[in-house]
Amino acid sequence: YQPDHGKIERSCDNTMLLSLALGFDPELSGRENALISGVLLGARRRDLLTKMAEITAFAELEDYIDKPLKTYSSGMRARLGFSVASSVDADLLLIDEVLSVGDAKFKAKAEAVMRQRIGSDQTVVFVSHSLRQGANLCDRVLWLDHGRTQKLGAPDEVIQAYSESEKNTLLA
Repeated sequence: YQPDHGKIERSCDNTMLLSLALGFDPELSGRENALISGVLLGARRRDLLTKMAEITAFAELEDYIDKPLKTYSSGMRARLGFSVASSVDADLLLIDEVLSVGDAKFKAKAEAVMRQRIGSDQTVVFVSHSLRQGANLCDRVLWLDHGRTQKLGAPDEVIQAYSESEKNTLLA
């Protein structure tokens, strides 16, 4: 997408949008889908092969990785997609509403991975409607309303302003 106005400048070599199930084919195995998805996200095939046991274990799919994706539940597919995407390295990581995958145990694992990424040298842009996730994961929060900046700052301050605005809207 092109911006309506303004410009975006970045000074990094590679950017990745953490996208679950990118390139997934239901007829292929979980392993084959992990390789295709990882390559589409910018990883080298040989790096993915080296990380495959780790990807499989994180997704908790050791007994299913060689079965066709069409036999997976939606939660299994989401866990595999997140595991593959989170294994790919990028200078700038864009995350849009993907931490709601899986059960409570897997969500906690996914959030821990994101906390690790956020705490690293990597730049992470995390988009969410979850105020809790914003407060837990972010050191700065941007509140946008119809593409316009309402507030930018510490999570507690921005979330409080947003919550007060929403409360006032509901009372109006």
